[in-house]
Amino acid sequence: MITLKEYRGHIRNWKALCEELHVDVKLPAKEREEQIVAAAYDRWKYEMADHIYGMFAFALYDEEEEQLFCLRDQFGTKPFYYYVTEERELLYGSSIRVIMKEPGFRKVLNPDMLQLYLTYTYVPGEDTFFQGLHKLMPGHYLIWKQGELTIKRYWTPTFHPDASKSIEEYAEEIHQTLAAIMPEVKTEDETAESFLSGGVDSSYVLAMSDAQMTDSCGYEDERFDESKLAKKTAELLGRGHSTCLISPEEYFAEVPYVMQNMEQPLGDASAIVFSIACKATAKHTKLCYSGEGSDEFFGGYNMYRNAERYGENLKTFYIGNTNIMKEDEKQRILKEYNPNVLPIDIARPIYEEIEDLDPLTKMSDVDIQIWLEGDIYLNVDKMSSAAGLEIRMPLTDRRIFDIASRMPAEYKVNDQMNKVAFRMAAAKVLPEEIAYRKKLGFIVPIRIWMADDRYNQDVRARLSGKTAEKFFHVDEIMGIFDDYIGGNSDNWRKVWTIYTFLVWYDEYFSE
Repeated sequence: MITLKEYRGHIRNWKALCEELHVDVKLPAKEREEQIVAAAYDRWKYEMADHIYGMFAFALYDEEEEQLFCLRDQFGTKPFYYYVTEERELLYGSSIRVIMKEPGFRKVLNPDMLQLYLTYTYVPGEDTFFQGLHKLMPGHYLIWKQGELTIKRYWTPTFHPDASKSIEEYAEEIHQTLAAIMPEVKTEDETAESFLSGGVDSSYVLAMSDAQMTDSCGYEDERFDESKLAKKTAELLGRGHSTCLISPEEYFAEVPYVMQNMEQPLGDASAIVFSIACKATAKHTKLCYSGEGSDEFFGGYNMYRNAERYGENLKTFYIGNTNIMKEDEKQRILKEYNPNVLPIDIARPIYEEIEDLDPLTKMSDVDIQIWLEGDIYLNVDKMSSAAGLEIRMPLTDRRIFDIASRMPAEYKVNDQMNKVAFRMAAAKVLPEEIAYRKKLGFIVPIRIWMADDRYNQDVRARLSGKTAEKFFHVDEIMGIFDDYIGGNSDNWRKVWTIYTFLVWYDEYFSE
């Protein structure tokens, strides 16, 4: 007998799986998907994820084998953690806070993670800020049997550039594949809205969906406000639009809530905005689309244009989308520094997997395996769940990745543009002004707000407070802060990364 112990996710090809696995299609969605997971394990065992499209993490118990089997999807869209107690009991699940309440869990800080965090701004790799608590990484499964733990990798991103197809053919393949995926993303009786930034990703998803309402965030300062672009896009596509205007007071008040619900610190300033957006959207829908995944798959970041110039040097410094502090600076500001804990060590195994590939593919693969899991998908899952909102990401799909994995680098990025083929695909349903709009990113005016004494009092207090004294030379981090206040706006990320760690630590470790 197979008993499902925990399940988080959404299976896209459920109709085909119901037929193949003899699961009743008329069951309620939650029960239907749980039965699919159990039946898929019964049929395919450890190869079951090869047959499922979607977002998922789960644990099931196999009575015949007397073992627990846990699996996380290929990209890590849903979190999953595990912890072996001193009594050799396995604690597991998608929530750290739930695991922490279990008998046998000892809450001890993992100090080495702070060094990595100060560079990455998120928690990279399989370790966490809690000693002994680990992530089950994307594309991996776990077996717990007779007190023994086995972890295996069942899927690895692989790339086989194929220039025999034209860029137009790849664009058409992207378009046809997304057209096939969209009807799977929700059932006929579900109603979804769509997050919209005005950029090509969210606009393309919207254009391909039946969502009639869109949601975005904005600011009073027009230099940072994308909501007008989003509203214009919604109007061009004949959809409704809702804008949540965020004030600096609301933004800073949200930080402790975000760090509590994120369960580990996250120095991505957009996470605070996303949390507020999820709360606002959840007031009028429980299901929303979002456009994550295509930047990493199809060469969406502006830094990717430098890939050829970096060449072989990539493996010495490129650790992913963020790289905030160098080692000499961390040595200077930290009271305890471990010279054996280096950010590049997280990325090194990836470079060993892809030695023969082009520089752009190497950068993309590092971001797919480290940044997406550690920052983007964690943020989406934790903040939406906390708000009672379910988010589905149509562009994060193995079928979409398969196209990207075969696409030559020059079809992704050239001297004038990023996501070249992807934009060509989007232009089939979007006006050119939207499909070829320059990438702006998720803009947050924190760089300006945090320098304003009307809003930065908590930042100043925490950087000079007792928690900071435990980990940092306070005069050094206050020097970074003062330099930022004095006009060196490039320091804002360093200040924010330190600040978010301190807020998180007080949420989880303060007496």
